Amino acid sequence: MLALLSQSPILFLLLVAALLIAITVHEFMHAWTANYLGDPTAKYMGRISLNPIHHLDPIGTIAIFLIGIGWGKPVQINERNFKNPRMGSAIVSIVGPLSNLFVAFIFSIPVLLHTIPTDSYVYLLFFLIVRINILLMILNLIPIPPLDGSKVLYFFLPRNVDIVKLETYGPMILLALIAFSFFDPNGGLFALIFRVSQPILNLLGFSSVPF
Repeated sequence: MLALLSQSPILFLLLVAALLIAITVHEFMHAWTANYLGDPTAKYMGRISLNPIHHLDPIGTIAIFLIGIGWGKPVQINERNFKNPRMGSAIVSIVGPLSNLFVAFIFSIPVLLHTIPTDSYVYLLFFLIVRINILLMILNLIPIPPLDGSKVLYFFLPRNVDIVKLETYGPMILLALIAFSFFDPNGGLFALIFRVSQPILNLLGFSSVPF
């Protein structure tokens, strides 16, 4: 991304804006839902906010600019505050990816209605917002810890399954998949996510890349 800053400053700024929207809405919905279900932990930490500063992780943000992939600040919850801890945790987790799908849909409406020219910066911004939100949704639905999909998976697993082992080895598996993606851009995890995202983008009116 840093190279993009010198090559196309406007595209860089639009990309940053799209990333901030995707990460902020994602983490905000985790925090808001947890509080709604009875756990005020995130609320007390100031996470029920649409201010991106409250949701940016320093290392994750640096990683985005250096290697093109990063993360937001995880929303902390206390499952014991939920009436049903397993279900509460699953709901809080799934609303993150669902919120990204919702944002993507909202920003695709002007494109589907053909109300903005395809050669404008507005169209480019909307494309980036939709694409990044769809990519973030798909990535987080993968049932590997610490991604959101893992908490949804736990809800459906038998109670005698050792979740601790999944939490221990999950991050290492995820890092291995990410590392493999850099060595094999056409066949790794990222390539798979992009392939899965394209049919969704087509449905939302973005059948081609505007740059």
